[in-house]
Amino acid sequence: MKFRMAATLVLGVLVAGLAHADTRATQQKNLEKYTPYLEAPVDGFTFWSLYKWQLVGPQKVVVWSTIKDAYLLTVETPCPRLEWAHGIGLTSAQSHQISKRLDFVTLARERCRIEEIQPIDTAQMAKDRRAADQ
Repeated sequence: MKFRMAATLVLGVLVAGLAHADTRATQQKNLEKYTPYLEAPVDGFTFWSLYKWQLVGPQKVVVWSTIKDAYLLTVETPCPRLEWAHGIGLTSAQSHQISKRLDFVTLARERCRIEEIQPIDTAQMAKDRRAADQ
């Protein structure tokens, strides 16, 4: 019984830590990390699979289509469930192509149209991070 109580307490602390990571302040801080590396908006990008994603605002999410290719997607408002999503998907109206205004970020029982796509210069971001660490 003591083990269950201790496990429940540890799980509660972990969940509280995860909830902190999803605050608007944390999202804003993460967005600011990418902002200097944003390139001009594009109409679309090639997409084979969703490598990973990170929420950076109530209507903004960074998605990686590969380990090196990242994009800031801005979805139309309202998209209230995006801020609380535990997983997302992307539609592809054209085979292996994500396009603004044609495709959606999908959540459980909701989809939000992509309004803007901005590539992120991840190579420069990594280079600047390495320089700062030296």
